[in-house]
This record gives sequence, C-alpha cells and structure tokens, in this order.
Amino acid sequence: MSESVTQQLTVPQEAAGAMAAHAIACYPEEMCGLLIGAPGSTTVTRFVPCTNIAHSALVYTIDPKEHLRAELAAEAEGLEVLGCAHSHTHTEAYPSKTDVDQAPDPGWHYIIVSLKTGEPKPRSFRIEAGTITEEVIVIA
Repeated sequence: MSESVTQQLTVPQEAAGAMAAHAIACYPEEMCGLLIGAPGSTTVTRFVPCTNIAHSALVYTIDPKEHLRAELAAEAEGLEVLGCAHSHTHTEAYPSKTDVDQAPDPGWHYIIVSLKTGEPKPRSFRIEAGTITEEVIVIA
C-alpha cells in the first residue's frame, strides 16, 4: 500500500510577513532573500532579505556578499541556508524556466511570492534535476 506524502515547509508568521513586505518594497523589481533554519529541517527560522543585484522585474540575483554574510551568521548559530525566496511581479507563483535552470541546490526550498493580484501570495517548491514539486507552506 503506497501513500502520497505531501512535503511541507513551516514558515513563521514573522518570516512570511517579512517576505511579503520585501516583495512590495522591491516592486517593480523582483525581491529575493534567503531562508534560514536548522540543518536538514523543513522549518524556516527566519527570512533574510537580500538585494537583487540584477535590478530586474524578470530575474533575480542574490548579492553574493549578502549571501555569504547570511550563511556565516546562520552557521554561527548552528543553522544553515535552507533555500531562497523571490517574487514574481506580474505572474503566478510558479517556477519559470529561468528559475528552474538557475536553481542552485536540489536540497533547497524555493518560495515564490506572486504580486499578480496586488496581494502577496507565496507558494513553495523543490526543484531537482529540472523536476518541480510543490510543497505546502504552513504558516506557524
């Protein structure tokens, strides 16, 4: 007997709010940031907003210096980068071909916040070898 297991990612209300606020603040450009949590966990401890050095409404590039600072700060607390978040300013929260092609780590969680309706709507995905799997976001 096989069971369908739905993956989920737990995100604290404060982190979800920070992602939504950062998406709105960066508009009309895509926002980006990092998800920090315990190694191997499916629970985000915090969201670290980052600068989109691409300054684009279509793509994002996390500032490498900010990424390194966030990674070092997380490691100092026994945590790690679990994934990243970015926004789609005019489209649904679903990974684009560019998102899939640029997904740096198959172990990461990828949250996309859509601003298509004006109200930030987050969805989370895993991207492994070009395969996209949606996971449920639990706001805690």
